[in-house]
Amino acid sequence: MRNRHVLALVVFLATIVVSTGTAVACRGDSLNKVRAATAEYLHLKSAIAHGYGELKDAAHIACIDKPGVGGMGIHYANPDLIGDPNENARTPELLVYEPLSDGRMRLVAVEYVVFQAAWKAAGHQKPPSLFGQEFELTPFPNRYGLDAFYELHAWIWKHNPRGIFDDWNPRVSCAYA
Repeated sequence: MRNRHVLALVVFLATIVVSTGTAVACRGDSLNKVRAATAEYLHLKSAIAHGYGELKDAAHIACIDKPGVGGMGIHYANPDLIGDPNENARTPELLVYEPLSDGRMRLVAVEYVVFQAAWKAAGHQKPPSLFGQEFELTPFPNRYGLDAFYELHAWIWKHNPRGIFDDWNPRVSCAYA
C-alpha cells in the first residue's frame, strides 16, 4: 500500500515538472515569435513609418522612470491598435525604447494595452492575459490622463532582472532623454 502511495506521488510530481517545463517552453516560443514580429522596429524610423508615435504623459514627459526602481523608457503607441479588445501577441499596441548616450533609441520592450471599458464591453469578466501572464489594471486617474486600462510589458529586447513582465527595468535609464 505504501509503495502505491509513493508511486502515485512520484507520478504526480513528474507531471508537474513536465507540464511546468512545457509551459515555460511554450511561453519562450511565443516570446520568440513576438521578437521576430517586432524585429523590424529595432529601427525607430520603421516603427514611425508603421504608425507608432511618441506617447507623453499628462505632464508631457516622454521618458518614464521611477527613481530607485528603474525605468520604462519612451513609449511609442500605435493608435490603430489601441482600443481593440482582442489581444494579438505579435502586434503590440506600444513599443518601448531607451534613449542612448549617442542620441539613438534602442527597442527594449513591447507593451500590450486594453482599455478596461472596451474589455468588459466585449463580455470579458477576467483581465486579459498573454504568455500565461494576467495584465495589470492601471486605474483612472493615472499619469497619462487615460481611462482605466489593462497593461502588460514584455522585456523581450533587453534583460530585466526584475522579470520579463515587470513594469520597471532597473537597467533602463532616462538619463539621455
